[in-house]
Amino acid sequence: MPEPVNEPRYDVIAIGNALVDVIAACEDDLIEELDLNRGGMMLLDEPRAEELYKAMPPAREMSGGSAANTLAGLSTLGMQCAFIGQVAEDQLGKVFRHDMRATGIDFDTPARSSEPATGRCLIFVTPDGERTMNTFLGAGQFLPAAALDEELITSGSILYLEGYLWDPEEPRRAMRRAIELARAAGRKIAFTASESFVIDRHGDDFRAMIDAGLIDILFVNESELATLTGEDDFEAGVAAVAGKVPVLVATRGEHGAIAVAHGERAEVAAEPVDKVVDTTGAGDQFAAGFLSGYAKDEPLARCLKRGAIAAAEVISHYGPRLEADMKAMMEERL
Repeated sequence: MPEPVNEPRYDVIAIGNALVDVIAACEDDLIEELDLNRGGMMLLDEPRAEELYKAMPPAREMSGGSAANTLAGLSTLGMQCAFIGQVAEDQLGKVFRHDMRATGIDFDTPARSSEPATGRCLIFVTPDGERTMNTFLGAGQFLPAAALDEELITSGSILYLEGYLWDPEEPRRAMRRAIELARAAGRKIAFTASESFVIDRHGDDFRAMIDAGLIDILFVNESELATLTGEDDFEAGVAAVAGKVPVLVATRGEHGAIAVAHGERAEVAAEPVDKVVDTTGAGDQFAAGFLSGYAKDEPLARCLKRGAIAAAEVISHYGPRLEADMKAMMEERL
């Protein structure tokens, strides 16, 4: 990998879906009635999104999107971040841009003037805290490579890419170009697989990138690791990938997480939570906590602990973004 060409301006730059989350508490029978993929994520067209929106109980709206959530967490933890993603020139697009900038994140990707509308994720949360996500990508799936600010891409120490956005063709091309630019500038590439269905569709791409050494930090959960490797046994899955990426981070929900970096392995237990309210954003904020330590060259176990603390905070309330004074929480618990 080339040596960095200059000092980075940002700790992390992310490319991801620009989505507004619509979150509602519901009973289990509504999940069945609407034929939803309980605990998973489904992509919707606009008519289906409208149908589900009408069927939702009273809901709250807040900006989301996996990589955007991670950046919001990183910014809360004092890191300098910038986001690249596509919104439309509509009210939800304005809400999303305002929320990102208010969190301290630079977000200057021009809005798209034509249809479709800004993307949204309709999230049904059952009494056990499990979230069932239904996503209309909207404008986000039309992020073109031409919208990339090449100088911006090369000014981040870490380029963080969201697997969800690998599905539509235009953003996929944009991310491939961003990887080229970042690697030429000597930056690190972090990639989150996002969901098993994404790996089902694009696993050959992901495995090829891993084999080619294009991913420096890979984030997966237990089921994603199994889908990626074809190994049902967790340890066999870890063994299949750990030697191919410099840093592997695998989360296991209530069973904690492990990381393997350059042959060193560390594990962390899940942080205690009084009540799991909503698991939306748990993986996103785990990544934020981990990267907040990794960017400062902290020991691997400490990076994992940061991830566990952030994940525990976000599942204790509704919504995918951190709400507590995270700097103080980290100081208290580390």
